[in-house]
This record gives sequence, C-alpha cells and structure tokens, in this order.
Amino acid sequence: MSRTPRGFSLLEVMIAIAITAVIGAMAAGVLQQVDHAATVAREQGERYAGARLALTRLSRELSMAFLSEHYDHSRFRDRPTLFKGEGDTLLFTTMAHVRLVQDAKESDQAVVEYLVERDPMSGEDALFRREKVRLDDEPDRGGRTDLVATHVKKLSLQYWDLKRKEWVREWSTRTPEKLNELPTRVRVELELKLADGRTEKFTTQARVAITAPLGF
Repeated sequence: MSRTPRGFSLLEVMIAIAITAVIGAMAAGVLQQVDHAATVAREQGERYAGARLALTRLSRELSMAFLSEHYDHSRFRDRPTLFKGEGDTLLFTTMAHVRLVQDAKESDQAVVEYLVERDPMSGEDALFRREKVRLDDEPDRGGRTDLVATHVKKLSLQYWDLKRKEWVREWSTRTPEKLNELPTRVRVELELKLADGRTEKFTTQARVAITAPLGF
C-alpha cells in the first residue's frame, strides 16, 4: 500500500528559518568584522604615511633654515629672518620654498611655521604648517595654513646647542644670546593616536646646514 508524501510541518519550517537566520547573522557579523579590520588597517596606513611625510618635509625645510644680514636696515627694525622654537611651535625662515606656479614672483625664501592646534573637523589636535612666501616685519602673521598630520597627541622639539653640548627646548634668534646663531641639529618627536587606539612616536633629526647669518 503506497503512502502519500508528507510536506514539512509548520514547526519544521520555523526551525529551518531560525537556523538560516542564525547563520545569516553570524555571516553578517564576520563580514562586519572584516570590513572594520580593513577600515582600521587603511586608516592606520594613512596616519603612518601622514606622519612620515610631515617629518620628511619638516626635516628638509629645517636643513635649509637660514639667517641673513642682507636686508633694508632703514625699513626693518628687526632682522626679517629668524628662528624661534618654543613648546610645540616652530617658526623659521628657510630656502626650501618651491614655486608651484610658473613665473610667480616668488623666491626660494619663505617663513614657515609648524604648530599644533585643534582640528575643527575631527575635534582632536593636529599638526598645521603655515607658509609665507614674502619676508616682512610680521613673520607670525599671514600666509597659507595647511593640515599636515591629524590625531596628534604631542609634538616635541629639541635643539642642539653646540656651545653647551646639550639639547635645549627653546631657541630664539630674537634674544641677544642666540641672535646670530642657529642650532646645528633639531630633534623632532611626533606622537600620534593610531586608528586602533594605540599611540605611536615618530622621531627624526634634521641637520641645519648654515648656522651663521649670511652677509650677502
């Protein structure tokens, strides 16, 4: 005697749906974790690259820092070229300016400032670079400011005093004792918050090529 095939019961269908839902949720969780890991890795790489690029650029500009006695003494009360480092701010004149526009009325000289300020986009501290391509009697004003490194925890600068044979944390050519002298080396430590929550310290040194004022 043949038996009529029996379909799935409602309970069996519900169990199958529940199992499928669990498997789907697990797969979605795995995919979400993979996507999060990929995002963290990408952001990690971007922050590493940004820090290295910022330090490379700063080192290059520091190596070409200079002072000059060749200026209009009747116009300027203070020498327009300078080097001033204090805390997490560094302001100096350099010969590292690159003209980006053909026939622009610019030389290789510029005033450059690096400083740590709050980034309005992320709400965290960031490293900014300000460049002013014309030397005047207001080196701490004007120019163009660009963001060079984000998620900065700390910027530490030290200057090698050749006479004292030690690292110092401040240097200003606007003071009598350092009026005609640049540090021979500058040590830079940039501490960043990485995408995975860790902090990483990037360190470099720049050797200043010309430490005495130019007379031409």
